[in-house]
Amino acid sequence: MFVLRTLKTFSLIVSKPICLQTTSRTLSSLPNIVNKSLLQTHKFVQLQTTRNYAKGKDKKKEKVKGKVVINENQLTELLNVESMKKQMEKPLVQLKEDFINHLSLRSTTGSIEMITVSLEGKEHTLQEIAQIVRKNPKTIVINMSMFPQAIPAALKALDKSGMNLNPQQDGTTLYIPIPKVTKEHREGLAKSAKQFFVKCKDGIRDVQTKYIKQIKRNDTVSQDLCRSAESQIIAIADGYISQGEKIFESKQQELIGKE
Repeated sequence: MFVLRTLKTFSLIVSKPICLQTTSRTLSSLPNIVNKSLLQTHKFVQLQTTRNYAKGKDKKKEKVKGKVVINENQLTELLNVESMKKQMEKPLVQLKEDFINHLSLRSTTGSIEMITVSLEGKEHTLQEIAQIVRKNPKTIVINMSMFPQAIPAALKALDKSGMNLNPQQDGTTLYIPIPKVTKEHREGLAKSAKQFFVKCKDGIRDVQTKYIKQIKRNDTVSQDLCRSAESQIIAIADGYISQGEKIFESKQQELIGKE
């Protein structure tokens, strides 16, 4: 009878959720007939586990750049805007000239005439120091008799023109076989086009940096006005670079896109 009542009491204890401290005191008053393993089992049953979920990583918020409003009247008070624009435009003009003079799929007398040759410390176009004619559809002839001393420099300039030229010298005359347009030739011209564009971009950024430094050196300009002017100068430079990029992409399409 006593054993049965004890077991019923124990079953009630197990069935009710109570804290470990109360359970230990209650069970310690039971007769020794209750096996210690039951006590250990009960303690295990009452333990509660908590699962902590790791927080997900915060998604990076994309920064949306607002359009910079260019206030030329404000900039004019700080710098010569027209002079800055002219300086930024120069690399763009040079890019166009480089593409015309050095990146022609077919070698023409016009493109060869504009090749720059260094003579006696000065830069000259090839047409200024030589007579250039097209002998036949496959050959261009360059007569260097007026400035024979410029032949080595002319050969060097032709070799570095990026037109895949292979001039042959006969006295003071240079014969240039017009190369066949190959895939490798196209890819070489496209690579040169990218180099010209990078040069143009760097030139524009140099002007940008020059004028930003000029404003920062002006102690009379407030920080807010300085930051505003800097953003506007960068925006103007970006506009010229965007023009150069469009010219570059068009040239790339011309060089590689055609079959």
